[in-house]
Amino acid sequence: MPPFTLSTTIKNYPKQIPYETIKNDILGKRYSLSFTLVGKNRAQKINQTTRKKDYAPNVLSFPLDINCGEIVLCPEVARPEAKDFSLTKDGYIAFLFIHGLLHLKGYDHGDTMEKLERRYVSKYSLV
Repeated sequence: MPPFTLSTTIKNYPKQIPYETIKNDILGKRYSLSFTLVGKNRAQKINQTTRKKDYAPNVLSFPLDINCGEIVLCPEVARPEAKDFSLTKDGYIAFLFIHGLLHLKGYDHGDTMEKLERRYVSKYSLV
């Protein structure tokens, strides 16, 4: 698998976010990441299939092995949540991408993960 692939089943997503740069910063250049942006129905189906949960999530992370993983993000679910985090809609999508990367790095929800999220949001000016 190449070090970074981005695919999408939707037309409207923030293209200006430096996804690969952020991925390399958090996971390293050797880590192979597949990043997919999907619609609400597809996100819900993936969540049902992989986690037995019946709702459309904003982001899912799947570690495949120590150097390879996948992130699936649903902008349709994410965009309305942005105001709760004082971020722009595109900034919040970038935040969720960072959130997914940190899960792949091995972090769980908590203070350390939140501190790292804030650091990367600031570093990449994703407000």
